[in-house]
Amino acid sequence: MALKHFRTLAPIFGVTYRSKTFGLSINARLLPVRFNSTAAGGETEAAAGQTVVTERRGCVVTVGINRPEVRNAVNQETARRLLEELEAFDSDPDLNVAVLHGKGGNFCAGYDLKELANHTASLKLEQDVTKGPGPMGPSRLQLSKPLIAAVGGFAVAGGLELALLADLRVVEESAVMGVFCRRFGVPLIDGGTVRLPHVIGLSRALDLILTGRPIGAQEALAYGLANRVVPDGQALQAALQLAEEISSFPQQCLRADRSSAMYSCYDAPSFTQAMQYEMDHGVPVILAEAVTGATRFTSGAGRGGKFS
Repeated sequence: MALKHFRTLAPIFGVTYRSKTFGLSINARLLPVRFNSTAAGGETEAAAGQTVVTERRGCVVTVGINRPEVRNAVNQETARRLLEELEAFDSDPDLNVAVLHGKGGNFCAGYDLKELANHTASLKLEQDVTKGPGPMGPSRLQLSKPLIAAVGGFAVAGGLELALLADLRVVEESAVMGVFCRRFGVPLIDGGTVRLPHVIGLSRALDLILTGRPIGAQEALAYGLANRVVPDGQALQAALQLAEEISSFPQQCLRADRSSAMYSCYDAPSFTQAMQYEMDHGVPVILAEAVTGATRFTSGAGRGGKFS
């Protein structure tokens, strides 16, 4: 259950929080304590000292936030590295899908508030969203290929915004999501107020945005915020399996359909223009991939709805 993570969030949030939602009762007193834990099982030598670590697995790449001592809260260096790695993924012709995750049991607890409090003068925020990255790094990107978030532990505040950057979210049973920054006057400026209403609807989004309350995995699934719920400790593996499945499909067609869905949701000024965009980007795929696919079907592949 999500309750177990409230015992470990004290180093970041020193508050009392009570919530009853979806049958989940949370009543936890969070007090500041000294925190010295590291990633579960310890860090690999290669990962030590790196705020973001990546691993290629065929046509899939994993991008891991590696600051477990602060629940993977993002500082300026981490934000820069996340942006670099996701831009590199998007431009690499040999990669089809990326999986974003957090090392050490938590996805991301948002922006590092200690850095915000103690190093305000060094923070550089580009207010023009067309000219630079967001505070969390890659939040202003419009990726051309699928990104999956493997969510365990906390995905709150800016961490929730990073999860919303993904096309799909695989969430562990005890994960906690929410706009926890509500309590400290830290605004959502990494796409949270833009993407969340599109993902779960305005009414539900406002519930989370205005109250800052935690949301567990089952409620997130019911809302559409989570696409899959898996046992604790299995989000990354499940996300990798999903990524490999998506990577196995004809990619030009998949990306054209994905692009059309994104355009329809965020950019299309009218239904007619959304339909035109779909047609304009779909027609070139017919000769490139659909004819070959139709030939495979006539030869017996995929009959009866089989995917293998």
